[in-house]
Amino acid sequence: MLDESGATAIEYGLIVALLFLAMIGSAQLFADEANTMWDIISGTMSDVSDDANVEDA
Repeated sequence: MLDESGATAIEYGLIVALLFLAMIGSAQLFADEANTMWDIISGTMSDVSDDANVEDA
């Protein structure tokens, strides 16, 4: 019977690496979407503020 503990460790290492890459990709996608959301909110708030300033003048 052969000792396969080294091969098993490598397989687990590859699984962990793939999970890590998936997590990084998901975090990047979430960050991009969150940034877009905050840009929309910021633009809307600026528009509302500008409209309020025009009405006060």
